[in-house]
Amino acid sequence: MADPRRVEFGDFLRSRREKLSPKTVGLPAGHRRRTAGLRREEVAQLAGIGVDWYIRLEQGRTVSPSVTTIDALARALRLSKTEHAHLKALARDGATSAFTREIVPPPIRRMIESLPQPAYITGRRWDVLAWNAAAEEIFGFGQLPERDRNTLLLVLTNKQTRKFYGASWTDVAKSMVAMFRATHDVWAGDPAFTELLTRLRQGSPEFVKWWEAHDIRNTASGLKTMNHPTRGVLNFEHTSFQANDDPALKLVIYTPV
Repeated sequence: MADPRRVEFGDFLRSRREKLSPKTVGLPAGHRRRTAGLRREEVAQLAGIGVDWYIRLEQGRTVSPSVTTIDALARALRLSKTEHAHLKALARDGATSAFTREIVPPPIRRMIESLPQPAYITGRRWDVLAWNAAAEEIFGFGQLPERDRNTLLLVLTNKQTRKFYGASWTDVAKSMVAMFRATHDVWAGDPAFTELLTRLRQGSPEFVKWWEAHDIRNTASGLKTMNHPTRGVLNFEHTSFQANDDPALKLVIYTPV
């Protein structure tokens, strides 16, 4: 059975190849093309590697590209720094242990509970693990079953949350999918991530389309406008931090603007 991470590696290469045109990379258009993007042999030529070797990589077969090859592919496919780092992460050897739900240390829990502005902690799978009173007032995490306390499920499959974000929902949701892609691919095949992916696919047609695009994005701070059912329009600046106790834990803080 193919290594799921290698499959994601190949799928990512294919998705980037199909987004490029010959003109973009300085190649002649040539004869009429059946599909969009570059041909496999063109990517191999640009990267300075054998065509058969590149095909094996894109098919997700068990091969181990060197750092030099990864860098050459990144240049050939015009990858951003974020995409380049993602390709490197997927190429690393070594099995990942099975996912287990993170535990928030008491000091971190007490810290977020003391904050006046909305704040919560998420794990690698974007499960909401702890939150304060201000976040409960806005998001209502405590009213949800534990298995539904996940920011992806909330934004992509919950109709009330969709209304909550109003006109900005598409931008917020699409951005979240691209950010989660980077984490998921490293954990591809893990039962916990597979289960989450199934729920997202079943609950959101938009998610299916965005997921297939295989876009990758870094977590970033920004502004969010929310239409709260009782408090009206709320504007927040949100930012996130990793915990030194466990880098898998992410603290998200919403500061009123």
